[in-house]
Amino acid sequence: MSVREAQIVRELLSYIHAFPAEQMALMPVYDSSHDHVRRGECTHEHRCPLVMTGAVVVDEHHRVLCLRHDGGYALAEAEPEDKDDSLKEAALRLLAEEAGVHDVWTDEVSGLPFLIDVTRPGLHRYGPRLRVGVRYLFRAHSGAVFPESIATGAAAWLPLSEINIPHLRDRLQSHLIGVP
Repeated sequence: MSVREAQIVRELLSYIHAFPAEQMALMPVYDSSHDHVRRGECTHEHRCPLVMTGAVVVDEHHRVLCLRHDGGYALAEAEPEDKDDSLKEAALRLLAEEAGVHDVWTDEVSGLPFLIDVTRPGLHRYGPRLRVGVRYLFRAHSGAVFPESIATGAAAWLPLSEINIPHLRDRLQSHLIGVP
């Protein structure tokens, strides 16, 4: 049993409790993660959901940090590695490795993920599995990103209107600006 699987179960339970309307979309993820923890291994022939973690970083101008990806920009996400002690730590490691960002803080008291989103197979590049994005919200000053990352186009601060995940964009608008 990995710490990651047990943490996924805890994170999902806490998140579902906080956002009960999202329970139905998250139950396949919860069921397979709970089964992994109970059995101590994957018995699904690796067809179980693929859990990715990511950091949603917002600056003082309510812009979101995105990284260059497939000719455009996307939120940073990665599969947690064995060396990560938590999903949140994996998100922070990704920020440091990909954009050189170390100076972030969280404005969430609960410690819960800001959003857990599920993408069906065929709508992502990870093959025939559900893709589950466990995203944590962080704040940073716009100058916290390595200047060369911005200058070379490896990273960019995008306005909320350009975030292509509608549920995330709506939750950010509600949280940051108070727009329902």
